[in-house]
Amino acid sequence: MNLRRFRALSMVISFSLVVTAAKSQIGGGHDYDKVFMTLYQAVQGQFYDSASGYYRDHEEPAPKVGYAYCWPLCGLLQAYNEAEAAGIAGPSVRRITALIDRYKSDKPPAPGYDSYIVEFGGGSRFYDDNQWLGLAWMDAWFRTKEPACLDRGKLIYRFMMTGYDTVAGGGLYWEEGKKTTKNTCSNGPGIVLALQLYKATKEKKYLDTALLLYHWVDAHLRDVDGLYFDNIRVRDHRIGKAKYSYNTGTMLQANVYLYELTGERAWLQRATAIADSAARYFYGSGKFRDGYWFNAVLLRGYQDLLKFNRNPAYLQAFKKCLDESLEHDTSPTGVMGSRKQQLLVNQAGMLEMLARLGQTGR
Repeated sequence: MNLRRFRALSMVISFSLVVTAAKSQIGGGHDYDKVFMTLYQAVQGQFYDSASGYYRDHEEPAPKVGYAYCWPLCGLLQAYNEAEAAGIAGPSVRRITALIDRYKSDKPPAPGYDSYIVEFGGGSRFYDDNQWLGLAWMDAWFRTKEPACLDRGKLIYRFMMTGYDTVAGGGLYWEEGKKTTKNTCSNGPGIVLALQLYKATKEKKYLDTALLLYHWVDAHLRDVDGLYFDNIRVRDHRIGKAKYSYNTGTMLQANVYLYELTGERAWLQRATAIADSAARYFYGSGKFRDGYWFNAVLLRGYQDLLKFNRNPAYLQAFKKCLDESLEHDTSPTGVMGSRKQQLLVNQAGMLEMLARLGQTGR
């Protein structure tokens, strides 16, 4: 047996032992902090290239030459912020930020983050990728009050607003330069980012933006069950009716922020209605319906709602799905997933959920 296979086998044995044996009092589930550290170490071993300092999208051996796109790094940034908040040693917001800065470009109309490393040619700029980064840095700012984090949030706000126009009634496009769809995933996180900036600065323009985007999403992409469709095609206003947990998650979180910042109880009532519908649709089967990172975004909304609605049923349903995945969806290499090649973005989502639920259990 060669050294790589021995290390992989050791990692999966370690992961399995942690998942099986590290039971705690956290809702009758696992000790999520311990599982986090085991998964984090496996991710570093399988996805991180220490020679270059970059991550890979796929675990080693990667199916093609290249490094990770920006999207999974958005997930790692948020996961590492939650780990720092939980007091977990190892993950570093500053280190992952330094890596993400290699994706930053200053091309007009405003600086933003490319989908790929600028040194190697860059790529398209997606408004949602940028917003996910902005949300994580704003969360870090609320925790640390480091001015650079707030500055990054403002930079991304300026970039995202270059994607706004009144076609199809308003809203933000998904991808810079391609005016084909306006998506919940490029408006929902934009609403939350604007509300975070309003909370941080009390500048009214941010609240105005949040309400402008919120009412557009609610009018065009909200289904009768209170969940959210994926996108609207601007050419003919055709709705892409797929429903993903992350789209509902940002809109849930937006309603909670709006209640917190305005005191208007209607926002809390709307948040509770979304939470109820999402729990039935996404977690009623006891298994996650979509990817781990998507569910991590919805978890953010549920945890924010806990500040004002202490109903334990939401997190209980969520933890049931999470525990099912920990017990039945692990890879022989010690990371999450049963497919042949695991993806970094899924690992980032699981890391964020583990760090968040570990905090909730304390």
